[in-house]
Amino acid sequence: MTCSLDIFFIEAILNGLLLAGLLALLSLGLNMVFGVVDVVWICYAELVMVGMYGVYYAHVTLGLPLPAAIAVGIALTALAGVLLHKLVISPLLDAPPINQLLATGGVLFALQAGATMAFGIDFRSLGVQLGSLAAGDMYFSWARIITFGVALGTVLVLRTFLRRSYLGLAILALSQDRKIMPLMGVDSRRLYGITSAIGGGLAGLAGALMALQYDIYPQIGLQFGPLIFMVCVLGGLGNMLGGFLAAIVIAQFITIGGSCFATEWGYAIAFLFFMVMMFIRPQGLLGARS
Repeated sequence: MTCSLDIFFIEAILNGLLLAGLLALLSLGLNMVFGVVDVVWICYAELVMVGMYGVYYAHVTLGLPLPAAIAVGIALTALAGVLLHKLVISPLLDAPPINQLLATGGVLFALQAGATMAFGIDFRSLGVQLGSLAAGDMYFSWARIITFGVALGTVLVLRTFLRRSYLGLAILALSQDRKIMPLMGVDSRRLYGITSAIGGGLAGLAGALMALQYDIYPQIGLQFGPLIFMVCVLGGLGNMLGGFLAAIVIAQFITIGGSCFATEWGYAIAFLFFMVMMFIRPQGLLGARS
């Protein structure tokens, strides 16, 4: 154990805050979809992987500028979200939740297998080096700083969209009462499709920013999938603000635990905290009691 209140401990806390931005952004789209459609996309992390490959091939293979490549990745996953809803989720909207979980679980394995056959098991990189910000003896990744800023900005934009626009208010109303809205003449299926497109696009945005920090490979969803669901459940499924708070908590356990002990211990402590919280507050930090 090498945990002491020094400059490196402070650096770990601040890096944990930056990591929280990535985790919050990763969970944002899943919370959006669950809050409206009331279906958990088990394959959500694989949509992030699709976005990462989209950005990679648009930037490296096609030679598009990075901003344009990111736009391609977001558009690709938005389309994937719509197709997922139309082909898999929509026929199962009235089915038991276990059927929905099994169906999206099947999509998870299909996307992993398809990516492996299409791209192989090689690790790929965008080759973009953003460097680090030096603050005294502390160093912070510019990619993480940008990700945190984008995550915070995305939450604010999405919150404004949902509360200030006609379409956003309709989506909010649908999430609060899915049975009454169709009786009022609202096309709930269309709103479900729009929500799925937004959720898929958020997965692409998260994937684009992940591609700046991590290698791209077909099984990357196995690395981040459990973290995404842990953040969503701990924050309260469907609660975007709760997801951001949960991301901060989990990221601090990972970074501080990794700084004091080892990286593996950081993840173990985070999952242990999650399990304890599920006994104490199963509805999540900001979830409503049923």
